Amino acid sequence: MESTALLIAASLNAGTVLAIAALGLLINEKAGIVNLGAEGMMLCAALAGFATVATTGSTTLGFVAGMAAGALLAAIFGVLVIWLNTNQYATGLALSLFGGGFSAFAGINYVQAKLPEQAQHAIPVLSDLPFLGNALFKHHPMVYAGVAITLGLIWFLYRTRAGLVLRSVGESPESAHALGYPVRRIRLLAVVAGGALCGLAGAYVSTVYTPLWVEGMIAGKGWIALALTTFATWRPARVLLGAYLFGGVTMLQFHLQGIGVDVPSQFLTMLPYLATVVVLVLISRNPQWIRVNMPSSIGKPFYPGG
Repeated sequence: MESTALLIAASLNAGTVLAIAALGLLINEKAGIVNLGAEGMMLCAALAGFATVATTGSTTLGFVAGMAAGALLAAIFGVLVIWLNTNQYATGLALSLFGGGFSAFAGINYVQAKLPEQAQHAIPVLSDLPFLGNALFKHHPMVYAGVAITLGLIWFLYRTRAGLVLRSVGESPESAHALGYPVRRIRLLAVVAGGALCGLAGAYVSTVYTPLWVEGMIAGKGWIALALTTFATWRPARVLLGAYLFGGVTMLQFHLQGIGVDVPSQFLTMLPYLATVVVLVLISRNPQWIRVNMPSSIGKPFYPGG
């Protein structure tokens, strides 16, 4: 029972990284923009967050720095694809490559750095419950913030006028433009907001999840987060559930090793990526289902008056 509770706790912790990043990409795609640069943004944000905490000792400032780094890179991406109409896929890949290279170069001096000791987090009374206490109530506040962000995004997208406008820009930018909405500015705001969430996820990785800095430490989480948006058919609640599922698959390798299951470590390491491929293959068997749920203008440039 105790090992199961620890597996659940580790799954929620790992899933939070994927959920926050995927929710940021979901905002982008709801506005009709595909950003393949999540991996690079998360790497730069992880470095910015780690460097800030190592210098100031404040995890909060580390999160802010990570969000700022993610938002800045996303803004550059947004200007290129929204105003200059560069190809979204090529620009996103370039951003991912740039983020990987820049973070490796700029982070050389932080490889051996150590962060201050962090306080243990627990919800009073609830954390003392048998099984549930260890599984659900001894997490960093960011784990609960991930749930709050999901609920807030559901409310924003489906219960507010601004959310309706954002979705209309993703479904039919020409119609939104005809009604007088600044499509390009709305898309840029969505891209920046999504980049900030990707940055928050990256900073969480380097300051809380694995409090250290090494080159390439995001290790494909940005790509898994990108796949999650399709897996969840662009629904925030499904993104959260999918993230916890993938987090569980990631942590399962350590759980199996811990209980002595004789499985090659290479196979266990590839489990999260194998699960991603399998899920995408299963979803792709019904293209019509994807088209019904996918924003109509996703990945397509918008030409005002064209």
